[in-house]
Amino acid sequence: MKHFRAGCNSIRFLRRLTSTESTLSILTPFTQTNPFSCTVQAAISKRTMATAMAKRLEGKTIVITGASSGIGRSTAKEFARTAPKDLKLILTARRVDSLNQLAQEIEEEVGDGVKTLVVKLDVSNPEEVKNFVPSLPVEFQEIDVLVNNAGLVKGVAKAPEIAPEDIDVMFSTNVTGLINMTQAVLPVFQKRSDGGRGDIINIGSIAGREPYPSGSIYCATKAAVKSFTEALRKELIASRIRIIEIDPGQVETEFSVVRFYGDKHKADAVYAGCEPLTPDDIAEVIVFAAGRRENVVIADTLIFPSHQASPGHMHRSN
Repeated sequence: MKHFRAGCNSIRFLRRLTSTESTLSILTPFTQTNPFSCTVQAAISKRTMATAMAKRLEGKTIVITGASSGIGRSTAKEFARTAPKDLKLILTARRVDSLNQLAQEIEEEVGDGVKTLVVKLDVSNPEEVKNFVPSLPVEFQEIDVLVNNAGLVKGVAKAPEIAPEDIDVMFSTNVTGLINMTQAVLPVFQKRSDGGRGDIINIGSIAGREPYPSGSIYCATKAAVKSFTEALRKELIASRIRIIEIDPGQVETEFSVVRFYGDKHKADAVYAGCEPLTPDDIAEVIVFAAGRRENVVIADTLIFPSHQASPGHMHRSN
């Protein structure tokens, strides 16, 4: 099931400041002589930086897996805000209603410069992934960026009591799903000049660097993502295809709710006494990496909240 959305005009005043024309119109003789002008010019300087990144992203087609919530949802919005004039977003997840709501919110915020395509996709299903690119409308098939964000964790059991179904769903989503999506999109990149062009951004985790008790399977899946990412980067070194990994530390999303099988009380306890990262924090780093000059690769990034130094080293105020 697919749903194409191309919105109506609803561009906020702040979004207009990203254009050179609107920015220059602020510099009237009054602002040039008024003490407030320094504040205005400082704001203009910041918007100039954003515009440079926006120009690099303009015209691109971006696929985001797991876009219905958390980091994926925030990433879609951040891409739209950064390049609101000309962008295509392919939003994928299993929950179509949530994707449609996201597409509507993007349309209302940034207007018709961002075109969204909603695609129901379960990355753990190899057949759905195989048919993903061929089933896209022609105008969305020239993918430029793949954000492999879909992933989950189930349970806190230790061996030998880990449920086989939890093992299966974590590996089929976090590892096999990510690899299959990469293989589905990579041929699109490789058809381009200089050995190929495009970005593959894999969302890993601190868990893939430093395994911890009661998370052995999840940690193993994220370690597999790290190994696959690093090997892929070496395999594609002669191309212009950038392989990027972003490893968050503690982020407050539906992640813990899923881990505890929907028990919100247990999930909230994970973040008690802490100020965890937000999905927006990670989304900003993802978009920043995608918005670099083509020869710049943000290959590997580890992101902690200030109270965290490892999976087991966290300061709690209570």
